[in-house]
Amino acid sequence: MTPLAKLRILSILKWVPSNIVENHLGSSKSRFWPTGAFHVAQKPSAALLDYLHSTRSIQFLDAENMSKNSPHFLEKLLKRVENEEDIGRSIARLLRYHPINEFEPFFESLGMKPSEYVPLLPRDLMFLSDDDLLLENYQLLCNYGIARSNIGKIYKEAKEVFQYDYGVLSSKLQAYEELKLSQSTIIKFIVSSPYLLVGNVRVEFVQVLEELKNFGMEISWIEGHLLEGTTYNWSQMFGLLCLFRKMGCSEEQLAGLIAKHPGLLFEGSGDRTLSLIGFLLKFGSTMDQIHMMFLQFPQIQVGKFVLNLRQCFLFLNEIDMEITEIGKIVRSHALLLGSCTLKKTNSLLANLNVGKKRLCKIVQENPQELKNWVLGNRVKPFPTSGEDLKSRIEKSKFLLSLGFVENSDKMKAAFKVFRGKGDELQERFDCIVKAGLKQKDVSEMVKVSPQILNQTKDVIQMKMDFLYVNHHPSGPQVWQDLKKICCSEK
Repeated sequence: MTPLAKLRILSILKWVPSNIVENHLGSSKSRFWPTGAFHVAQKPSAALLDYLHSTRSIQFLDAENMSKNSPHFLEKLLKRVENEEDIGRSIARLLRYHPINEFEPFFESLGMKPSEYVPLLPRDLMFLSDDDLLLENYQLLCNYGIARSNIGKIYKEAKEVFQYDYGVLSSKLQAYEELKLSQSTIIKFIVSSPYLLVGNVRVEFVQVLEELKNFGMEISWIEGHLLEGTTYNWSQMFGLLCLFRKMGCSEEQLAGLIAKHPGLLFEGSGDRTLSLIGFLLKFGSTMDQIHMMFLQFPQIQVGKFVLNLRQCFLFLNEIDMEITEIGKIVRSHALLLGSCTLKKTNSLLANLNVGKKRLCKIVQENPQELKNWVLGNRVKPFPTSGEDLKSRIEKSKFLLSLGFVENSDKMKAAFKVFRGKGDELQERFDCIVKAGLKQKDVSEMVKVSPQILNQTKDVIQMKMDFLYVNHHPSGPQVWQDLKKICCSEK
């Protein structure tokens, strides 16, 4: 087969979902396939079907499912085919003389990716018929009504189910039926929590169902909150319900809370809620305070609430608020913090036109201000305070001393480049002058490289000591060289 022909067929296999042939054999063919492509892509699938059913005696429905829902495996076969004239016949010949590992298309047809099933492949088996217990339990799940595409999830999370002796799996399914659960309900619970089939009937699972029934929730309500592809930890969910009671929730309060905010229980099997409780306890909140917060919980996903809370904590930390003050705000305004999706700290500092110290004071005096700084809101700058005005005057005075012209474009640009208060900039400047350089030379240096004065005095002093300015005979020469470099850049 030519590279171009191979590429054409491989692209067809990847372009169309693995089950599209099964779902659209009728009039939908022309809707999804270009002219002739449908029949071209069918050839390798048909050859595999014929091999699995006719040669290997695999039941037709299973063989068909494997041949139509294993595109990665078919891709591997196509790469080994050399005859471009008759793809189907070439693959049939390949399969006749080179038996395949049947577990690969089998696992892929159950909804598993190669990266998931390769580690699960039996080391000493190639043929499905050699693992009669696997096939027995697989057939039982299929006959019970579980979709083949969901059986892969069960295999990944509860592999031991497929090695049960004859009759064991049936007895486990029957045990759940004795809880007066319908077959469709049992299927939903098993797919969402495959480990329910391991061991005896899970006590915690039954307890959660009983608790929710007592709260007035129907089984259909519970099913409606189980997300496809998500695995649920019923033991953790039951533990969370017990924790709510320890907080002081009455049965009526707990029932109302779960009915209004089912995500508290179902998001991550309650781990988002447990994370929230742990966060608040870490900042000193009491169980009574946490209890009252949950009774007023807003209409927001728990995971989003926790994320907002953590982002607000990071914001308060980034504006250098003392940890004790942060704790006070977390304890007294947890609902506010969890409801606010704040803008980035740097963006707020720039848009509000304030420094960290003043911003800390504003938040401490009125935490409700945080509501005005959320994403989507237009942030207005705070009016200049007396302290800010004094700082601007001192900074302007310092820049004029460097030789900038008042109200010039260069001076306006310098205001943005030089960070810090006027007295701080002057102190850093003087620190360099005292090292032995002339004031005129230092002025030229900092005008060329203003970032020099954007460092603290301690950092500047440490760097000068490192260059041996005061302790080494060649120190002054190093500074002269530095000065020449800076001036040459200008």
